[in-house]
Amino acid sequence: MSERTVVVSDVHLGAVAAENERAFLAFLTEVPRWGDELLINGDLFDFWFEYREVIPRGQLDALARLRALVEGGIRVSFMGGNHDAWGGSFLRDEVGIEVLEEPARRPVGGRRAYIAHGDGLGGADWGYRALRWAARSRAGRSLFRWIHPDLGVPLARLASGTRRAQARDAEGESPRAARLASYAREVLAENVDVELVVFGHAHRPEVSELAPGQFYLNSGDWLHHNSFAVVTPEEIRLEAYGRRGGG
Repeated sequence: MSERTVVVSDVHLGAVAAENERAFLAFLTEVPRWGDELLINGDLFDFWFEYREVIPRGQLDALARLRALVEGGIRVSFMGGNHDAWGGSFLRDEVGIEVLEEPARRPVGGRRAYIAHGDGLGGADWGYRALRWAARSRAGRSLFRWIHPDLGVPLARLASGTRRAQARDAEGESPRAARLASYAREVLAENVDVELVVFGHAHRPEVSELAPGQFYLNSGDWLHHNSFAVVTPEEIRLEAYGRRGGG
């Protein structure tokens, strides 16, 4: 069991600014500085869909660095987000990543954890929940595969909204962050054996002790913060890559 887990989410490769993407690629090569396990908690890619015979282009560098981490002995786990929930055999078999089903309950940094990306949780509207279910269902995946990649991939990227999100003020009000923190409190209250709830999606770095010995962690994003977390049995620490102790 890993005693040092690095947690990252909401990188949005393919839509994030070039300088942020370069920073993330550099960060991947340095993951062994901070831990022996990497947990990617959703939206690593701004869009990812595994067709049977093709994969979206443009992410070879990131995939190669992730594979190098695996080959170097770093365990890499991936929880799909609302932009990249369609990972499968390519990530598992070709890259060596463990693809998690949401929600996952497993140790993170030696702590009993509950892990989910966070979309559709904490009071999100029922319309989005229905769309989320349809998009992640076997039928939804099968229907999307009938759309030629040269049409389907550009359409998905056009609809993502990530570039608009990057242009917004990172320190503005975040109802999404508040909803997820409140939902984390509910999870901890209902699961006394859980020591740590890990969400992404909010794009706001946060770590807080919501009950004695029970913590909520959101590792933030790479649109505004270039943030990640390091979890060990002794501490839960947020870092910003390129600042302070973060690189």
